[in-house]
Amino acid sequence: MKRTLASLDGLRLDGQRALVRVDFNVPLKDGAVSDDTRIRASLPTIRYLREKGARVVLLSHLGRPKGGPDPRYSLKPVVRALERALGAPVAWLERPDTDEAVAFTRRMSRGSVALAENTRFFPGEEENDAGLGRRFAALGDFYVEDAFGSAHRAHASTEAVAHVLKPAVAGYLLERELQYLGSALHNPKRPFLAVLGGAKVSGKIDLIENLLPRVDRILVGGAMACTFFKAMGLEVGRSLVEDDRLEVARGLMGKAGDKLVLPTGCVVAPDLVEAVTSMSVPRNRIPGGFAVYDIDPMTARTYTQWILEGGTVLWNGPLGVFETPPFDAGTRSIAQAMAEATGRGAVTIVGGGDSAAAVSALGWSDRFTHISTGGGAALEFLEGKVLPGVAALDDA
Repeated sequence: MKRTLASLDGLRLDGQRALVRVDFNVPLKDGAVSDDTRIRASLPTIRYLREKGARVVLLSHLGRPKGGPDPRYSLKPVVRALERALGAPVAWLERPDTDEAVAFTRRMSRGSVALAENTRFFPGEEENDAGLGRRFAALGDFYVEDAFGSAHRAHASTEAVAHVLKPAVAGYLLERELQYLGSALHNPKRPFLAVLGGAKVSGKIDLIENLLPRVDRILVGGAMACTFFKAMGLEVGRSLVEDDRLEVARGLMGKAGDKLVLPTGCVVAPDLVEAVTSMSVPRNRIPGGFAVYDIDPMTARTYTQWILEGGTVLWNGPLGVFETPPFDAGTRSIAQAMAEATGRGAVTIVGGGDSAAAVSALGWSDRFTHISTGGGAALEFLEGKVLPGVAALDDA
């Protein structure tokens, strides 16, 4: 267990500088934030600190700039979006690695907020440079890690700084992520089902290995199912298959037994084109010139029934190519089943990434128990790996 923001004496936060690592890696379009989900997710921590009179300094990265500062990845457009969400002015720190920035944070009024430029603009961030970590640490009197989406990265703003600036605690967003994902792994309400989709088995091997002893059933979909089909000796046509993972797939099926459930049928088409003519076929009748792009309605009904009977349902990865209708039907049916299961008392968790994007696109984000803000971080946590940004925090 890690120490949390709630464990700090609220009375002693007044006038203190809170250095908060947030995840504002948000999409930009025409110089403005096009989806502020991650910004809104950070608000509980920021608002609490403001209410306690802390001076709030925010660090984040944006995108993958190469070779230094790149205007395309500046966080400056985020200032306006944050001001709208927060309902308060936000100051801008262009060079958070300077003495001038440190002096500015000391002059900030109680309850005010400042956002620093993209941490990846500064040499040493992605190398977890201790020197840069110390320069970031000079901006605060204590550290709050609230960027679950970056907690699996050992960077200067996520790990190095936490070793220097104490106390180093988890914010409300990070605490919630660890609570729900940790409970699913270690104390799930039964039956515990995992729904796994996505393109590649290789990206889910460690996840399946870690979940097998814990779950009651794993329901598989997405293109990754085709690698299992081929490992079974089935014809897969032009479907995406990882031929170098066939032996791994056979090993997983042998180890899992009836815990690993594969689609009984698929939706296939000659090309991945919106509204293209498609058809549903049993998994042992995939035509040679076609490719699998979704689970079929019969599989969707079977998966739905299991989900509705679940106590805990964890979902990671779309069941088909949900961005291209009609191949969104399988993913949509799983999302609808999980939303209904939530209403029946199940704990429903979406493990970030594309599955979270699918739920958001459907407008059903408020119908799940928890939707993770960190795709890669959620995956690594569920695989049982140590997240550097979490490990560096103070123990409870």
